[in-house]
Amino acid sequence: MIKAAIIGATGYTGSELVSLLLKHPDVEISMITSESRKGELFSDVHPQFKNICDLKLRTANDIDTVNPDVCFLALPHRVAMEFVKKWKDKDFKIIDLSGDYRLSSAEVYQQWYDKVHDTPELVPEVPYGLPELYKEKIKGSKIVANPGCFPTAGILALAPLLANNMVETDSIIVDAKTGTTGAGIKSSPTTHFANVNDNFKAYGLKSHRHTIEIEETLSDSGKEKATVQFTPHILPVDRGILVTAYARPKMKITEAMLNERYRQFYKGQPFIRLRSQVPELKFVRGTNLCDIHVTYDERTNRILALSAIDNLVKGAAGQAIQNMNIIFNLDETSGLHIIPLQP
Repeated sequence: MIKAAIIGATGYTGSELVSLLLKHPDVEISMITSESRKGELFSDVHPQFKNICDLKLRTANDIDTVNPDVCFLALPHRVAMEFVKKWKDKDFKIIDLSGDYRLSSAEVYQQWYDKVHDTPELVPEVPYGLPELYKEKIKGSKIVANPGCFPTAGILALAPLLANNMVETDSIIVDAKTGTTGAGIKSSPTTHFANVNDNFKAYGLKSHRHTIEIEETLSDSGKEKATVQFTPHILPVDRGILVTAYARPKMKITEAMLNERYRQFYKGQPFIRLRSQVPELKFVRGTNLCDIHVTYDERTNRILALSAIDNLVKGAAGQAIQNMNIIFNLDETSGLHIIPLQP
């Protein structure tokens, strides 16, 4: 059995990791940590786990007493890198769910996260953990940077177009909607029920940190600099992301050509479902699936690529487990055979 430690398990992503790992046939949860609530039971923090997971929360300083094989860092950006710095020479693998190692360089990170990086030498070396694009780099890696939820949905919607040099790269639009869990478990005016209920709004215009993550990965896919207009919106739902992306073709295209390129690009990818209908959040709720629909509007000469994921699963915990499976040479889908919850 693979011994797993979850560092920072009191948030939504941490609890989702526990929920998924408890059902994984090859994993044993050896430690769950919380610095603010150490000594309490995990099920005291997340009551849905009563009599299912009653492990006592410990401090991350106990890591050497459990000798894990893999450590999931479910920590905020700017904090996760402190643990990577301390543990980078330990024997266990590290899957970081923060944004601290997702970008191309420490300089780019400082520009977008307003923080000098603790381990600048590692930033360009850590593979970006989007298995559909970088599976070979993830295999056997010591540290993996788990992608953000918005970038996962946006990149997967657009990557086949960039990889096949099919679109103009200076005018890509990613219009994204998310459930409130994407903002984390801590309450704020943005996620307060009275502000979210019966409401719908955009935020982070022109400056959201996920913009650069999407741009860099799409640029790498197409080997040409991509400029992305990314606008996120918050929906009055608890989980899920729906992306509608727009791009102008470089060439004369047909609907059949588009669909064939997507089929070839995602051939053999177990969590990608190419749909003939527009994806919906409930089609993927609670799963590691990404549903994609692509079409061409002759009137406007635009390609429309839509994707839907669960932000807590394919956008966070599920993708982290998918990366773990790849690192340890397990079946990529192990522990992630989940039927969408509908209705």
